[in-house]
Amino acid sequence: MRSPLRALLALALAALAWPALALDLPGPVVDAAWLARNQNEVQIVEVRSDFGSFARNPVFDTDKKSGKKTLSEVGGHLPGARLVDFKVVRAERQVADRKLKYLIPEKADFQSRMQAAGILADKPIVLVPMGQDISDVDEALRLYWSFKVYGEDRLAVLDGGAAGWLAEGREVSTAPMPALAGTWKAGAERAQWLAGSDDVAAAVANKVQLVDGRALPQYHGLTKRDYVGAYGHVAGAKVLAPELLTRSANGALYFLPAKTYEALLRANGLEPGGASITYCNSGHLAAGPWFVMSEIVGNKSTRLYDGSLYLWTLEKRPLVSVQ
Repeated sequence: MRSPLRALLALALAALAWPALALDLPGPVVDAAWLARNQNEVQIVEVRSDFGSFARNPVFDTDKKSGKKTLSEVGGHLPGARLVDFKVVRAERQVADRKLKYLIPEKADFQSRMQAAGILADKPIVLVPMGQDISDVDEALRLYWSFKVYGEDRLAVLDGGAAGWLAEGREVSTAPMPALAGTWKAGAERAQWLAGSDDVAAAVANKVQLVDGRALPQYHGLTKRDYVGAYGHVAGAKVLAPELLTRSANGALYFLPAKTYEALLRANGLEPGGASITYCNSGHLAAGPWFVMSEIVGNKSTRLYDGSLYLWTLEKRPLVSVQ
């Protein structure tokens, strides 16, 4: 029979070992069933531009013949979720002699913004997009990339997002988000995830793939965003259009298997394992190809061009266009 002293010592050692027994995420993507089983062991962080939808009821359309309900508008949030407004994911920064929009916040600023949202240290983070449009999926992926830049690796994204969660009939809440003092701390900036204009300019000579994450009309120079100063794409870039990154089911968007992404990359003239830089108009949609290549396919030599064509054309660098 163990003495009381030994029993107390065993309990103390178990308590010290507790952090090592903390939940491990199964990968960069988790499904709703996994999250439902483990939601108390992670912090659920919803990322949205439509801030008001967090407290609205979801909207369903009902088929008159079958009575089947189909989600038409995401509303509410997963129980216990924190909310990050996509507006705080990017910042205006002073770079040399000009102010630039759409950039990752500086380290101290990013940490402050995440703490203000109630993000905690030492607890895995599951990011939840609204999940109905690739643009809102990329909002979560842009935040994922930003966390990675500042040292966070215990990250995953909910496949299907809030839309998929709702489509499965799972519980949601419209309660206001309670105040919570965040404790998350940023680490040193990890430059391996970032690319700058000079990196992009040197990419072709250095056999680094350039991956354009925009729709085909913008890639070819038929249309452009108003803040981009010219039409077209960077010379030598291949396009991986947003509509190729997910599949739609029951009103929600889901990721594809890694092997399917590898085939899509090759079909678009890209080597899945080759050193790569993704870009778009501002660095938002570029998070989609970056996540697919870096996190799902496993190509850790993939970087994201922060500022993308907004910055590129401000610097009067050239684009290639069919016009």
